[in-house]
Amino acid sequence: MVYSISYDLNKPGQDYSTLYSAIKKLGSWCHPLDSTWFVVTELVAADVRDYLAKVMDKSDGLIVARATAPGAWRGLSDEISRWLEDNL
Repeated sequence: MVYSISYDLNKPGQDYSTLYSAIKKLGSWCHPLDSTWFVVTELVAADVRDYLAKVMDKSDGLIVARATAPGAWRGLSDEISRWLEDNL
């Protein structure tokens, strides 16, 4: 499954590296926008949410949603566009 992951880390001075590392461990990924990632994983959405919640503050927002074709985008690098074309 391909999931879109979007988040808001609400506390000032957040360290994103722990969250980024956790997302990358889920499987193949791309990071097209500041607070948006796409990942390919065998987990279901609720399991992805619960896994990432362990490295987030309770006040942070998180959305994990299945992403499927067709999709449309603009202003992204060729590498990210290829990843999206190959995986959606």
